[in-house]
Amino acid sequence: MKTMLALAALLAPVPAYAQGMVTSADPRATEAGREILRAGGSAADAAMAMMIALTVVEPQSSGIGGGGFLLHQSAGGPLETIDGREKAPMAATPQRFLGPDGKPIPHVQAFPGGKSVGVPGNVRLAALANRKWGKLPWKALFAPAIRLAEGGYTVTRPMAAASTNLTPLWGGGRTAVAGPEGGTSTGTADKVGRFPQVAAMYSRGGKPLTEGERITNPTLAKLLRKIADEGPDAFYTGDNAKALVAAVTTAKVAPGDMTEADLAAYQAKERAPVCGSYRSYKVCGMGPPSSGATTVLQILGMLERFDLVKLGKDSPVAWHLIGEAMQLAYADRDKYLGDADFVDVPVAGLIDKGYIAKRSGLISQARALGTYQPGTPPGAQPRTAAPQHNEHGTTHFVAVDADGDIATMTSTIEMPFGSQLIANGYMLNNELTDFSLAPEKDGAPVANRVQPGKRPLSSMSPTIVYDASGAPVFTVGAAGGKTIIMQVAKAIVAHFDWKLPARDALGLGLVFFNKDGLVLEQGTSLPAMQPALEAMGHKVTVSKLGLKANAAEKTASGWVGAPDPRSVGTALKQ
Repeated sequence: MKTMLALAALLAPVPAYAQGMVTSADPRATEAGREILRAGGSAADAAMAMMIALTVVEPQSSGIGGGGFLLHQSAGGPLETIDGREKAPMAATPQRFLGPDGKPIPHVQAFPGGKSVGVPGNVRLAALANRKWGKLPWKALFAPAIRLAEGGYTVTRPMAAASTNLTPLWGGGRTAVAGPEGGTSTGTADKVGRFPQVAAMYSRGGKPLTEGERITNPTLAKLLRKIADEGPDAFYTGDNAKALVAAVTTAKVAPGDMTEADLAAYQAKERAPVCGSYRSYKVCGMGPPSSGATTVLQILGMLERFDLVKLGKDSPVAWHLIGEAMQLAYADRDKYLGDADFVDVPVAGLIDKGYIAKRSGLISQARALGTYQPGTPPGAQPRTAAPQHNEHGTTHFVAVDADGDIATMTSTIEMPFGSQLIANGYMLNNELTDFSLAPEKDGAPVANRVQPGKRPLSSMSPTIVYDASGAPVFTVGAAGGKTIIMQVAKAIVAHFDWKLPARDALGLGLVFFNKDGLVLEQGTSLPAMQPALEAMGHKVTVSKLGLKANAAEKTASGWVGAPDPRSVGTALKQ
């Protein structure tokens, strides 16, 4: 009987996902994820191992000193999400980033130093994910990162480029740097003196890192061993908590007010996913404090009445329509989105099909609207819109295991190298500058103002798309500040409307916007459309956009990972 059952198992159809897959923005992290899958780990285990490894090899973008959002789809089970976004210390006030004149200080002065550091969430997120969906012991997730930190790794092109941000005079320019009381400094030696640890680790004698040189980080390796052996409390309490608080509160630039109690109290939070439809597909993402799902769904929903398939990817009209939907959706984002634990976010109203149809009705196929004001979604309370800065030091990674579970996560420390502060070998985030620096506008409070214990608004948009039968078929996320949302929306349009493979969908050029009008990504096919777009009434500029995404698609032969062609990222089968 056992022989017959074994034969039946061998002859049974093999699921398309029977071989796992991982993809990330760094080849060493991708390899860490594959190692965990091959050791019998789950998708969640592989994703967390990649997050920890990225702490070592991509310190300019993410790591345990920051936070993130995780989507987890169990095979045949529910979609669940974990919010590991950083939180403001309990001493934070809405006036945190105001100058002596009562006006917001420039972002270039706000991000360096201690005041910008939020309580990191990634370690608590990882622990919750391992507890819920893990197959391997917690300790196993740290092994690849520890080897990289102890044995060393080579500097990538993106890391070398990011290191030029650490001192302002490299290349002969003079860039203002935040001073301790909100003033500015322009001297290289001065900035190195104010951030001695990061200068020692990620520069060479006052010069940027070069691609290919080797770095070791024994201090970080020691901490990772401690967290692996003792659990997440080893990060949030004890010696590491003291070191983190000391780095923040004794910073030479803008010392902060984080306490050990702030760290000990932090918990990652499970939240309900936000889902909507696009054509015959279901699209799901992260709820507030992410602005990703609502804004992506608005953009897609406003485009749904247009025949993008017929127009095609080379049509200026198609990109005009995308640009119009984008600007209307972002107007709502800036007005209504924030941490739903602190402000009433009208999530259902923002993605209501009737409301989106009204917003879409503002779009002409022939002419730019010109001004893009927020609407009034059902259930919305009176609110004041204000612009925000968002993540630039960010990364995305995906794991699918042999059971068909999917873990897709975006992780960030905000600016390249975050606050420029280090504790125990890892970079500390500057996520508090993702709050609106202005607490009010026109006499009314801003939804994304600083408040004690609050999570700042984020553009991080980990997303899973399902076919008409409810099966997951595509997942995507990105780095690049407020462009993240557009990178995700564009990838979905390119993949499902224009039938591009995932990697080509990521590599397709992007349209974005600034205060003057549309921005077309330099070095792609889009700048050739500038005359046609201007003829439709758009003001258009061409610029580099600093994009980086990762995706995965389900094919007849299984899940296929897709790193962004712009990046050094990789995808590996188990």
